[in-house]
Parts: sequence; C-alpha cells; structure tokens
Amino acid sequence: MAVAQEVLEDLVRPWNVQVNSTTALAAAVADAAAKDDKERREEDREPLRRKAGLRALPSAEVGQSFTLTPWEILHALGRAQVLSRQGAGRGLAEHWGCLKYCQALEGSTGRYMALSEEGLNPRRHYKTVQSGELGIGFALTVAERVLKQRYPDHVVSVVDADIALQAGWALVGKEVKRRDWVSLRPDFLLEAWKPGQPSKVIPLACKGTHSKPSYVHTQLASASARVEALHIGPWDQTPTLVTSTELLGQGGISVHVLHAPGDGSLTVQPDAPGADLPVEDLNIYPDVCIPGDGDEDDERVSGFQVLPDRYAWFRSVLVRAGAAGLMGFTGGGEPTARYLTKRQGRRHFEGFTHAGTGIVQDVEQEIGGINFVGTDHVFRLNGTRVEAFSGLAENLFDLLRDGRVEEYRREAHAMRPRWRSLRGQHDWDGPVSVREDGSVMAMQLLPEPPRRRRRRLSSV
Repeated sequence: MAVAQEVLEDLVRPWNVQVNSTTALAAAVADAAAKDDKERREEDREPLRRKAGLRALPSAEVGQSFTLTPWEILHALGRAQVLSRQGAGRGLAEHWGCLKYCQALEGSTGRYMALSEEGLNPRRHYKTVQSGELGIGFALTVAERVLKQRYPDHVVSVVDADIALQAGWALVGKEVKRRDWVSLRPDFLLEAWKPGQPSKVIPLACKGTHSKPSYVHTQLASASARVEALHIGPWDQTPTLVTSTELLGQGGISVHVLHAPGDGSLTVQPDAPGADLPVEDLNIYPDVCIPGDGDEDDERVSGFQVLPDRYAWFRSVLVRAGAAGLMGFTGGGEPTARYLTKRQGRRHFEGFTHAGTGIVQDVEQEIGGINFVGTDHVFRLNGTRVEAFSGLAENLFDLLRDGRVEEYRREAHAMRPRWRSLRGQHDWDGPVSVREDGSVMAMQLLPEPPRRRRRRLSSV
C-alpha cells in the first residue's frame, strides 16, 4: 500500500515541461517540408499543401517551460479519448485507457518531467501507442495554457476533429478511403468560448516521438499539412497550432510547438438557433476556395471549409460534441447519444450491450465541498486496490442531462473562480484534477475487502 500511496502522490507533484517555440524551430520545419516536397516531385507525387507562415509563439503566450502535473496531463488525455470508440468492447469507458500511464511519468534532475523506468519499458507500452497518446496529453495541456494566455476570460473546450467534421463531411466508407485528402485533417479543434461572444476555433495537429530530435521537424512538417485542410471562413484566416512531443529529449520531455495567426471567429447572429436544438448531418462538398491573384480565377482544392452561412450550424456541432464528451466522461450512454448525430456515431452510445456496460452515472462524490456526478473504475495498482473517479459538477450535469447546453455554458463560465480555488485545496485523499469545463478526475486508495481462505483440494 505504501508504494501505491507514493504513486498517487507523485501524480500531483508539479514538474517543469520544456517548451520549444523558436524561429530556429520554424526554419528547421520549413527545411523538412521543402525536403519532403522535393522527394515527392522526384517520385512523381504531388507535394502537400501546407499551412503557410508557421512561426514561433509570442513570448507572452509561452516561455521556456510550463509547470504541469502528470495527473492533469492524464486528465486531458482521458477527456480527449472519451468519444474515440477505439476500445475492444462497446459500452466500455474509453477514457480509462489513460490510467495505464499512471506510473509512466516522473521528475528528473533539475525538476523536469521525464519518462519513468516503467515508461521506458517497451514490454509495458508499445512505443508508437505511447508516443501518440502521451503526445496528445502533453499537446492539449500545453495548448490550453497557451490559449488561456491568448484569451484569458474564455473557457477552452477540446473536440475530436473527426467527431466535428463527420457532421458535415463523409469521412468513412470505401469510396471516401480512396481520396488522399481524407486522412489530412487536424487531430483536434480547440474552441475558446465566452457566453455572448463569438467562439474562436483553433485546429490542432499533434504528434509524439521517441526518435532523434530531427524527427520532430518531420512530424511538424507533416502536421502543417493536416491543419491546412480545415479553414473557418476565408482561406488562410484560421489560427492553428502544431505540436510534437519529444519523450526522450535531453533533460526530460520537450513539447515543440509552432502556430499560424488568424481570426477563426464563429460570428453568429443573435436570432440564430442555439445549441440546445439538435443538429442535422449535412453533405458539404469537400473543397476549399483559394482566391486567385489579380485577374486569376479562384482555385478549388480538396479539404474542409466552413463558410459564414454555416457558422451557426458549426458552432452547434462543436458545442454539442463537447457536451457529448462531458457526458461520456461521466459514464452515460444515452445522455451522450443525445448530443451526437447519426454520422457522428450516435448508435454507438444508444442502448445497452450487456449487463454491466449500461450503468449510467452511478457514483456521486463530494470534493472540496462540491458535489460531482460520474462513474468510477476500480483496479489494482502494484497490488493495491484503487478507485478512479471521473465526473462533472452536479449542477452542470443536471443542465446537460436535461439538454440545456447553452445554460450549462453560462453556468460553467461563471464557476471558473471556484475551480481555481479548488485546485490543491480539497479533502480528497489522492490526486484530483479539475478543468474549467467542470469535469473532474480523481483517484484514491481503497481498503482491502475481507478475504476468504481458499480451500485446498484433497488428493485422491
């Protein structure tokens, strides 16, 4: 039990995570992109369209490091995975997959975060899976910090780009798979929102690697093509972020990040339908309009573009997909399904599969004087029984359960100061992470149940 307790304490111990966002990095990525384009031409392949103007973040938005805890990184990863539907069994909570990294991160000399001995053990984690998933956790945590500097009075929500885009474009099927552009899309859409103001939408492409530092440049060059595929409003006016997390960097884990400036606002008329109403799947033609120079004609290229006449629809898609993720994080199937369209996978969350997978929000916990509703997962950590809990503040849960997602946003935004005061000051005996969307992830030790002595079989 002492070992498990130490693991839980380490999960909320703050460590520095190095952040690299420099003009030198931008130049190296541009060189990697040029090299890839040259190789494609030599092989008679079309060079990729890439986001122009990738550059270092302003010093006001990022320094040389951020102070993070492993638990908030795992919370970000869990929230990102909740609608992924990658698990082996339908009805099982996807987000608990983040718990396999409970002992993968630790502090190194100089108080920088690094992979632990278990994290470096290839028998425990496939390197590709580990770098991809931890790359998501670090990317989202760092991106959220950056956007909080950029939009300090906004809440940042994360939506799986596939979930959002599926409501307007077909992304699966035999015919679709033959189109090369389908695989080129962002990993996530970050929405910075404040009630009464236009949302800001920032596409994010993120990767992770155990390889040498030069591979980071290749990953970021590839990511530049993924974010170029989506445009909110006119071409090349959408702000973007690209990241590559280097897990074996000198001195610990490093997050390499570049951005392209832009507006990305979803300006919606006051009389437009709100997100409380269901949205319909659309069939938008998959192209982007690139304006011609001077007297030249506009060029139509493959990709995804949301024009002003569909801003209200796309805002509702993002808001409702975010609500679906929150309800999935609390363990509910039917409450999650109500916020998704048919193409987004509503059927996956409807109905029961078998006994034990249809439990809906069956746990209540009080943390720091706030009641949370959600679900739990009991497992053994180094032989010790522990309970992981994920949920949503009860008042916010009630609003989403009843379909009042616009009121949820107003209430969640108003509660931001309360979340800040809760961090590090609570009565829960274990790690706790609370995000500004009202979601919580916590873990604690459980007492061992009384054991019955196993009866020995007598020999015949």
